Amino acid sequence: MNRDQAIQELETFEGYWDMIVIGGGATGLGVGVDAASRGYRTLLLEQHDFAKGTSSRSTKLVHGGVRYLRQGNISLVLEALHERGLLIRNAPHLVTNQAFIVPSYEWWDGPFYGAGMKVYDMLAGKLGLGPSRHLSRKEVLKRIPTLEPEKLRGGVVYHDGQFDDARLAVNLAQTMADSGGTPVNYMKVTGFTRAGEMIDGVVATDMETGHAHEIHARVVVNATGVFTDTILQMENPGTKPLISASQGVHLVLDKTFLPGDSAIMVPQTSDGRVLFVVPWHDRAVVGTTDTPVSRIVLEPCPLEEEIEFILAHAARYLSKDPKPRDIKSVFAGLRPLVNTGKEHDTAAISRDHYLLVSESGLVTITGGKWTTYRKMAEDTVNQALLVAGLDERECVTKKLRIHGWLKHFDKTDPLHYYGSDAIHLKKMIQADPGLGEKLHPTLPYLKAEVIWAVQKEMARTVEDVLARRSRALVLDARAAMDMAPKVAHLMARALKYDEDWKTRQVDSFVRLAKNYL
Repeated sequence: MNRDQAIQELETFEGYWDMIVIGGGATGLGVGVDAASRGYRTLLLEQHDFAKGTSSRSTKLVHGGVRYLRQGNISLVLEALHERGLLIRNAPHLVTNQAFIVPSYEWWDGPFYGAGMKVYDMLAGKLGLGPSRHLSRKEVLKRIPTLEPEKLRGGVVYHDGQFDDARLAVNLAQTMADSGGTPVNYMKVTGFTRAGEMIDGVVATDMETGHAHEIHARVVVNATGVFTDTILQMENPGTKPLISASQGVHLVLDKTFLPGDSAIMVPQTSDGRVLFVVPWHDRAVVGTTDTPVSRIVLEPCPLEEEIEFILAHAARYLSKDPKPRDIKSVFAGLRPLVNTGKEHDTAAISRDHYLLVSESGLVTITGGKWTTYRKMAEDTVNQALLVAGLDERECVTKKLRIHGWLKHFDKTDPLHYYGSDAIHLKKMIQADPGLGEKLHPTLPYLKAEVIWAVQKEMARTVEDVLARRSRALVLDARAAMDMAPKVAHLMARALKYDEDWKTRQVDSFVRLAKNYL
């Protein structure tokens, strides 16, 4: 997957693409993979980098949604549990089985959540990851020794999925390319072309060169997440807003706050959300919040009160209270919640996906969550085919192996999350042993990964490498800043850029990374 080749393909392609997808997050990439794997000529355009927004800022869970079960949204839970099982089969190198413990501090907690998790198991059926069961106080503390012991009665253990969101997004872009599609990052859609009243393409600007392209397609799909209304109002300035955005913040702490392999799930905080403390990449991720926001930006910033909220709630359940100085990184993401006008509390708005066809033929898909991205894509492509008048072809993504698919691997290998691509990185290191050097002593990332990200994963900036190809920025913001000059040097060599580019890139990344401190 190479951007220069993708641009050349875009510029030399004559006639109409079958489908143009706007948006390179989970939803857009899912649509791109689905359409391309059915054999349709598919172009995906992302204004920044793949998964720059919401899709790289999740709680890192592929889950049915225990909270939705409590709300009575059985259909969403059923769909999500089914999709969770498919995703673990299709991307085993990135999606794994994670044990969660619900600690019980009140006498009624145990029976209530024990019964609830049995329903969760039953709904998962053959795609279940393991049975839930009650744990004694002693068993809970053995599995999570840092859990607050006072008044602890026991707990319930259940199983869900965990993953690396940005890495999965990159692999989906590669899967789309493997299937004959053309994903392009840093290509911003600025307008539509029309045939009479109907949309028949887009105008897009290459954010690297400033060059504008007029590109035609039989159908255009708007899969832009929190930017959904921006595209809808570009199509029709009178369109009423559809999205009520909600900000979720996560803190990343040292592994000492959560030793072992089990995660903590607190079913209800004071704002009605679930609190998770999850082991991830040798760190502990704690979150999340649910704060309504009116301003949609590419790089949302956490509010001081959100950080305080998470620290206060984490302190209730951890024997060692985390302090601001313990935070390795803090990241914020915006959720594209579809507001039907009935709800004011964003924690109560449905996470179901929403599919809309405008009078001009623009197909919009929004809402939903990472876990159900594949089903959202299937529904969207089925609808888009009708709009475009294309021959119907069966969806194949239920069994489509995602790029990098590898079932057996060594989790202690720092390159294991590349799946089958890891062997190519190791050959690069054999050819040039210097590429096997670590970029920072406290993180596992190697110099070879920078070159690979540029050559095979469309990384164009230092941020692309440190935030999404590797996860350095969200694991340790200070370490990521220290790594920036080395990364810029390696990228400049691979992309044939000069010293000025390196300086600008490092300065830009350091400014960005300060928001994660």
